[in-house]
Amino acid sequence: MKNKIITSILILGTTTLFSQQIDSTLVKEISTIKNNIFEQREDVNVLKKQLNNQMSIIKKQNKTLTSLSQVNTRQKESIDSLSNLVNVNSQNITINSNQLGTEIQKVTTERNTQISTLDNTIGQNRLYWILVSLGTLLLGVLMYLFLGKSIKSSKTDIETQIKITNKNIEEESLKLDNKLVNILETQLKLKQAEAKVQPTVNQKEDHSLVLKVADEVTRIQKNLSRMDEKIKGHKHLTKSVKIIKDNFIANGYELVEMLGKDYNEGMKVTANFIPNEDIEIGKQIITRIIKPQVNYNGAMIQAAQIEVSIGE
Repeated sequence: MKNKIITSILILGTTTLFSQQIDSTLVKEISTIKNNIFEQREDVNVLKKQLNNQMSIIKKQNKTLTSLSQVNTRQKESIDSLSNLVNVNSQNITINSNQLGTEIQKVTTERNTQISTLDNTIGQNRLYWILVSLGTLLLGVLMYLFLGKSIKSSKTDIETQIKITNKNIEEESLKLDNKLVNILETQLKLKQAEAKVQPTVNQKEDHSLVLKVADEVTRIQKNLSRMDEKIKGHKHLTKSVKIIKDNFIANGYELVEMLGKDYNEGMKVTANFIPNEDIEIGKQIITRIIKPQVNYNGAMIQAAQIEVSIGE
């Protein structure tokens, strides 16, 4: 009986000691996981603040564009008013010219019938009407030339102002994209360094950051293709995008190039189809990448979202 009691006590002590060891290990792992989650939340908050700042700048730029559009509308109204005035003057010139022709014909007829008595009067009337008509015609031409120059100058000023504004907006957009690329590149490096220090064992690979960077790189490449290469910041941003893509390749990722290629039904993509008269009938060409296809070690981890132009 005593032996059974002693054996039970030993078993109970051993079980308690083993449970305490397991609990200690779990507490340490939970603490480590909480720290990792806190650090990732801080990174997300920083990115949210930067995104909010960028959205604020874009709103200000949109307000500037709206103001310029209103100015443009007012100037167009002024141009339309001047054009109407020119049309009225042209109509007056035409009416005066017709009246002049009628009067000349009338004077000529009267001269033929009453040449002996009304010769001086007819000559004076003809000269008067000719001078009046020439003066009116000359005044109309001068007004037309003056108004034409004013309209042309106004149009040129508006176009120049719009070009300057567009250039400034593009430069600001490039600055924002350069900052964003630097942030994304830093995040990638931190993620890769963390993976080297704490490699995942029997856990699914987390591609969320890489996919986000891939989407931003695709958007930036599309914007760059629409801008003049001489704009300040264009070359630097192009180089930064290339560095990120090289980083992807070095770590087993691939952004599949689809732009400008033929579309076929077997592609694993989400496609929007748009008719296009400039493309050969029956042809289907990928003309826009909304989301890129991303492969990791040869396997697709994100399907592409594209826009396909169909020839009609």
